[in-house]
Amino acid sequence: MFTGIISDIGIIEATEYRGDLRARIACNYETSFIDLGASIACDGICLTVVDKGAGWFDVDISAETVAKTNIMQNGQPWPKGKKINLERALKLGDELGGHIVSGHVDGVARVVSTQNEGDSTRFVFDAPVELAKFIAQKGSVALNGTSLTVNDVNGTQFGVNIIPHTKQNTTWGAVQAGDIINLEIDTLARYVARLHEMTP
Repeated sequence: MFTGIISDIGIIEATEYRGDLRARIACNYETSFIDLGASIACDGICLTVVDKGAGWFDVDISAETVAKTNIMQNGQPWPKGKKINLERALKLGDELGGHIVSGHVDGVARVVSTQNEGDSTRFVFDAPVELAKFIAQKGSVALNGTSLTVNDVNGTQFGVNIIPHTKQNTTWGAVQAGDIINLEIDTLARYVARLHEMTP
């Protein structure tokens, strides 16, 4: 489990296919304290550490994960040098500063527009129809692993505001209109909708 509070920005060093896709990610974490088998959210995707060294760790990414996320674009996986948001798994006693995030990406959203509003930036996204019904005004979403509050919803489109601190400490400062973003809907919204479907 995660909170959607980004704790580092990783850089893709290399990717290669070994049956599944393997990625090497450079980071600022003290990797000697990261166990093999540990979970790290990489742009919101919960991935397992399969190898590590000073300043880097490797993850294996299944075909299902590649298909549901923004890893593959224009027929190529994450390119060398790409920056991604990182968050280590929640530990017992950690502060829950965002919202409960599983790291199981539901699909992708497209950035429709960006507009500066004061020091913050307003982003508008278009979500798949099957996921848009779970997104509610003042509810939570995880976008590229970042816990964010939904300002408004209009059909399949929804808006969020990102403050300067978030832009400076995540990859959001470089996101532009047209970018494809990993989307995880709020777990609570998912179960409320499911209960509603089952109510006679």
